[in-house]
Amino acid sequence: MTVPKFALYENTETALGKSRAEVVVIGTLQGEKAPVLAPGAEAVDAAFDGKLAGLLATLGASGKAEEIVKLPSLGKLGADVVLAVGLGKAVDGTVTPEQVRRAAGAAGRALAGTARALFVPSTLDLQAAVEGLALGAYKFTEYKSEPGDAPVSAVDFVQPAEGQSRAHKATLKAATAIAESVIIARDLINTPPNDLFPASFAERAKKLAEANDLEYEVLDEKALKRKGFGGILGVGGGSSRPPRLVRVSYKGPKAGKKVALVGKGITFDSGGISIKPAANMDNMTSDMSGAAAVLASVVLAAKLKYPLEVTAHIPLAENLPSGSSYRPGDVLSMYGGKTVEVLNTDAEGRLVLADAMVRAAEEDPDYLIETSTLTGAQVVALGNRTAGIMGSEEFRDRVAGIAQATGEGGWPMPLPEELRADLDSKLADLANVTGHRWGGMLAAGLFLREFVADGLPWAHIDIAGPAYNTGGAWGYTGKGGTGVPVRTIAAVLADIAANG
Repeated sequence: MTVPKFALYENTETALGKSRAEVVVIGTLQGEKAPVLAPGAEAVDAAFDGKLAGLLATLGASGKAEEIVKLPSLGKLGADVVLAVGLGKAVDGTVTPEQVRRAAGAAGRALAGTARALFVPSTLDLQAAVEGLALGAYKFTEYKSEPGDAPVSAVDFVQPAEGQSRAHKATLKAATAIAESVIIARDLINTPPNDLFPASFAERAKKLAEANDLEYEVLDEKALKRKGFGGILGVGGGSSRPPRLVRVSYKGPKAGKKVALVGKGITFDSGGISIKPAANMDNMTSDMSGAAAVLASVVLAAKLKYPLEVTAHIPLAENLPSGSSYRPGDVLSMYGGKTVEVLNTDAEGRLVLADAMVRAAEEDPDYLIETSTLTGAQVVALGNRTAGIMGSEEFRDRVAGIAQATGEGGWPMPLPEELRADLDSKLADLANVTGHRWGGMLAAGLFLREFVADGLPWAHIDIAGPAYNTGGAWGYTGKGGTGVPVRTIAAVLADIAANG
């Protein structure tokens, strides 16, 4: 899916006069007893003789977050319908960008079947509104014989302040590019594993690289064996569809810092011989969400022309049981020379990531960001919406703060030294699991740390919960792939570009 076509008007009066919108979207705030119109809706309210809030209250509106109430315009506007979306309660008189993003997402879903809409809360955050509306409108219908109402195809916005058209146009362009990249990730995640496997993922990455003038390289199973990528080969050995390692690189104008991105690309995870329970195994089509995120992020870096060098390293494999599968008890020789005793074949993501992280460090990056649907323990500890972020402390905290500011969320987690000894192996340099259930997310982070070059600032973002929504839609997040943490990575890259 592509994002809607966006246009920008300088003020609400002009927009109401010139937009050919079928629906006008306004914001409401939750008041003590009745909804309050959000700033920017004054011109729409005037068309209803100042009685719009009362009419909405009569229809049951309260202004609570993500509430949708529609009413006919009765000829008072060029559009046929007014759609009021709740922003929730203002905090200290202000509305946060995330409130705007979620409200816009709810509006985006409600606008399905609409050709053109006008979004008029003109004093609110433009970037958040564009991102939220584009992502809320998202639908993945490639495999539907009857896809239902199409997403809204065009949306007009009113810029937050007059006299800043150039800045607002730049914001609109950046927000559109960010939404497009999140959608790239969502489309990959939502593609079923019979169509998205290591070789086909690599081909999609190649097409994206060519379309955005990016450097592209892929290692097939023969090259992986020749170069000694034992982790990727071990995990992928049970499938008839062999593994790949993809490298996609962007070098911006006046590139300063070098950033390596690594994302877990298990295109389907059955658990291998340590097989998962059958219930909900279909959700393991999302186990390549990290790979989708880093591929989308390097494409975004090119679109926004960050003054950085950004390279995505994407290990791709299917983890399936067969006569050629790796076994509990095997010892794998990893890329770079370390050996790992396999105690559980369902702890496969860290094995492919380790190979890719060592390969990424060979290019001497200034930072390493790795993301993966790595551990069920992340969901146990932090739930389905909050990523666990580990790594070198200063960079970990920097990434976590940025993740929270974007609205994607993330929480800094420790790497307790007392857990490291539990990864000791009687046969190899280390084992791939501890052998007990305690601190599983943190132990996985400690395992990955063994493959990070000395002195390299790094962050590991465990998105086992946030990457895939198995429940109902909320805010700008529909069911299925979410695209987390593309917006976080984008914001981290922007921060590195600005501050080093």
